[in-house]
Amino acid sequence: MTPAPLGPRELTRHFDGALPDLADSAARSALVGRLLEEGDRADLAWLGRHVPRAELVAWFRAHGGRRLSRRSRAFWATVLAEPLPAAHSLAEALWPLA
Repeated sequence: MTPAPLGPRELTRHFDGALPDLADSAARSALVGRLLEEGDRADLAWLGRHVPRAELVAWFRAHGGRRLSRRSRAFWATVLAEPLPAAHSLAEALWPLA
């Protein structure tokens, strides 16, 4: 893990005090998912400055149905002006309200 790059200190609370390496695609995907699900205003502002909108939309299309709660999927579908992805069957098994 690398230190947070000029972002709000609160952001690191999701990752035990340090952010994943943003150059690592798997770590970057984990960061996007975690912040789309749990991020506050400062976290999301940081995300918007460091991850292009097109990448957020691509992540939402590919992973939103499996890695976001129903509430978060509905919110991000509206914000990103994207169709609501269907919940993945495993997500429904893990999250009864998915």
